[in-house]
Amino acid sequence: MAQCVLIVDDDPAQRRILQETIKRFGYETVTAGGGEEALEALEADQANKISLVVLDLVMPGLDGMGVLEQLRKRKIMRPVIVQTAHGSIETAIKAMRAGASDFVVKPVSAERLQVSLQNAFKMTQLEGEITRIKRKVSGKFTFKDLITQSPAMARVIKLGSKAAASNIPVLIEGESGVGKELIARAIQGQSERAGKPFVTVNCGAIPENLVESILFGHEKGAFTGATEKRAGKFVEADGGTLFLDEVGELPLDVQVKLLRALQEGEIDPVGSRKPVKVDIRLISATNQDMIQRVKEGLFREDLYYRLNVFPIMVPPLRERLEDVPALVHHFVTRFAAEEGKRIERVSEEAMEMLQRYPWPGNVRQLENTVFRAVVLAETTELGVSEFPQIAAHVEGFEAEPPAAPKVVPKPALYQGPAMVGQEHPASVAVDPATGSAEVGIRVLDEAGDIRSLRDIEEEMIRLANARYRGRMTEIAKKLGIGRSTLYRKMREFGLEAS
Repeated sequence: MAQCVLIVDDDPAQRRILQETIKRFGYETVTAGGGEEALEALEADQANKISLVVLDLVMPGLDGMGVLEQLRKRKIMRPVIVQTAHGSIETAIKAMRAGASDFVVKPVSAERLQVSLQNAFKMTQLEGEITRIKRKVSGKFTFKDLITQSPAMARVIKLGSKAAASNIPVLIEGESGVGKELIARAIQGQSERAGKPFVTVNCGAIPENLVESILFGHEKGAFTGATEKRAGKFVEADGGTLFLDEVGELPLDVQVKLLRALQEGEIDPVGSRKPVKVDIRLISATNQDMIQRVKEGLFREDLYYRLNVFPIMVPPLRERLEDVPALVHHFVTRFAAEEGKRIERVSEEAMEMLQRYPWPGNVRQLENTVFRAVVLAETTELGVSEFPQIAAHVEGFEAEPPAAPKVVPKPALYQGPAMVGQEHPASVAVDPATGSAEVGIRVLDEAGDIRSLRDIEEEMIRLANARYRGRMTEIAKKLGIGRSTLYRKMREFGLEAS
């Protein structure tokens, strides 16, 4: 689903121009003719779909600065790009201090506006990721922090919210990698135990002879190697939540002690002479068919019914493929920041391919796939080529491996114009093996001497101007110089008409 931009401007003509321009960038738009109308839109039932605000500063009634002040007072968190026809450093500083994320001067060019929107959305995604990490660490992660737009997950969130309102034991079922632990953390974050300890135990990863000690603790000297007293996971989670992942892997003898701990609210550490009282909220998770394990005698029936008081089934990713775009953007933002790379977008073709793949490894597989793509990326866009393993399994898509460098004979030079109408020729290297030509810059003149830097610079700018069809921002970016420097040099070389 495309992100939505709220355009606030009292000038109808300016609103229409901005609306059409922003729509061409691929965003949805809504408009408001003044400050009061903008605040109403941001507090309406459909306000959640608004991701960003483009705000005019000078308006009758409640002006732009007044809107920024009200947004802060009402705790409406949206990135705001302010615009005005009367730009000054003082105005920009005042707007930024009031909470604006960027400042543009009317009439703003389409290129400048697009960059501003992209930066604002990217900053919002990074801030959202940091907020989610902080809430997860502090035990205040809630269902609002989940990244989902799927109706199938809406039912999970509804059940989880109801479970959070009580202390009822919850069993979360679902395939490996669907995000069962996140659901458990969200239940804790919305319950009265928010901010209290959240202790995770992967029952399938603990050696069988250590399960009882790790869960319930042990006294010093209780067995060979027990050189000191250990509290155990139940005691660590006292007052908070104990999350038993892959609970179906618990040995039968430990299942008996777990059942007693749930019924009596106390545990028996290994080697202890008296039980220890604990106050925990138990949430279990499994990717197995627990009924089948009960029938096979691998899991106690009485314990199963004790754990399965409030079951929640998390659907696999293949049943909620509408979540893929939001998850991809989330992972791209996170991994690009971690890897220090600039990734601006995922191509439409690549996104379509990702939404057609069944994802047997669920969200965990998607996360690792995006991580690999970010590492492979050599440009600011992730395309099909960055997802070769997925392209191999989706019909109609093929990832092109990067061409290996090859040694070719020294190319012959053809002197000809780089673009029709150019007076100054550019060098075109012709590969004798393939006959293909590539525009280049000559470093030697006809006499075999090194050409002057000024001549090479002029030819480079002419070539870039022709290649990028006069798009000055793109030309300056590719040449690695500022736009003002580019304009000055073009005047020096008599390229103003171009």
